[in-house]
Amino acid sequence: MGMVETVLGPLETEKLGKTLIHEHFYFGYPGFQGDMTLGGFDFEEKKRQGIEIAEMVQQQGVETVVDPTPNECGRDVRLLQAVSEDTGLNIICATGFYYEGEGATPYFKFRQQLGTAEEEIYEMFMEEITHGIEGTGIKPGIIKLASSKNEITSYERMFFRAAVRAQKETGIVLLTHTQEGTMGPEQAAFLIEEGADPSKVVIGHMCGATDINQHLQVLNQGVYMAMDRWGLQGIVGAPMDEERKAVLAGLLALGYEKQLFLSHDTVNVWWGRPPVLPDQLMNLLQNWQPDHLFKRVVPELKEKNAITEEHLAQIFISNSSRLFS
Repeated sequence: MGMVETVLGPLETEKLGKTLIHEHFYFGYPGFQGDMTLGGFDFEEKKRQGIEIAEMVQQQGVETVVDPTPNECGRDVRLLQAVSEDTGLNIICATGFYYEGEGATPYFKFRQQLGTAEEEIYEMFMEEITHGIEGTGIKPGIIKLASSKNEITSYERMFFRAAVRAQKETGIVLLTHTQEGTMGPEQAAFLIEEGADPSKVVIGHMCGATDINQHLQVLNQGVYMAMDRWGLQGIVGAPMDEERKAVLAGLLALGYEKQLFLSHDTVNVWWGRPPVLPDQLMNLLQNWQPDHLFKRVVPELKEKNAITEEHLAQIFISNSSRLFS
């Protein structure tokens, strides 16, 4: 076994327990910083909201949450640390950046024009991994990477290459965002071609694709794959949970449980003003909560004999221990 960095420091990987691989305690689209007059920041109130979410998943037996919020999307490791201290939930945070369409694009595109961006991204990754984030000493347990719909842009490739360099030196896990479930096979191939260790790579949001052949093209490269948007329906190209269930049942029947993670990609507290959703969308998203898998999806799959206790122990406990060890 090994050790993994959490917001409270290194933890033995066998102590991770039941793990959700992709949930955001706090998230804001870049630009929220300009709306803070009306979307203000109160540390104690945000902590209280985070504690509520931690306790919600702990009621389902979850012991660890990976929070892959990118650096420019409101990552706040002090808040995560406070939530972890008050609840005992293990939280693994990230270093990394979002995809071109919704990320820190102007900042790094300017530096890309100067010819310094990729080296500076690598330096940022290494500084946070080895010394800590923003002077806190809190270290990330993953690098977050992301690509666009139907392409990995030249901008995004800088982050992928810098992350592989950092992984070669530190052994850190790489966890990705695929936009609407596209480019998963291509992400895996590019990372491996650059020299990434496939056993330390998680290709995320693949439940955005409903063609099982897309999933098999990812899995057959030896990486992990996350079906991690359960409950997110009718927005950002997300399919319905019923379609996800059919794909998951097929993958389990084919024996891929040792490479799978399940999660929700919930945003639990928004930075800036919380979005006001129309009633139709609210109805579609009513189950987008970080306990949805345990309350609804897993029981339904069990009822159909599509998932077993052995599958669940592998997916939620064994896989995370192996990934981070």
